[in-house]
Amino acid sequence: MSQYLLSIFQPPGEMPDEAALTEIMRQVEELNDELRAAGAWVFGNGLEAPETATVLRADGDDVLVTDGPFVELKEHLGGFSIIEAADLDEALRWGTKLARVLGLPVEVRPFVGR
Repeated sequence: MSQYLLSIFQPPGEMPDEAALTEIMRQVEELNDELRAAGAWVFGNGLEAPETATVLRADGDDVLVTDGPFVELKEHLGGFSIIEAADLDEALRWGTKLARVLGLPVEVRPFVGR
């Protein structure tokens, strides 16, 4: 089995209303349960807004600490799941299910050497 990162890309702007978000999160949890039952679940979670980020940039012995995201983007990483899958095709099937539940872009990427 190989491990894959399913990155969820969140566009800027308002989040769905509370009722819609509750339904989306219910469906995400159902998918997570399906991943667990299949033995594919490793870890996953949502992330706070990019404004909460702190960037550390090493320069020799010094480290520069800055607030906020490193780059300006049209989308930001809103959450992720780490899964185990037999191959890329299986990982893409899980990623497709996640993209359909969320209605957001999902990038599927293998870990190095896994």
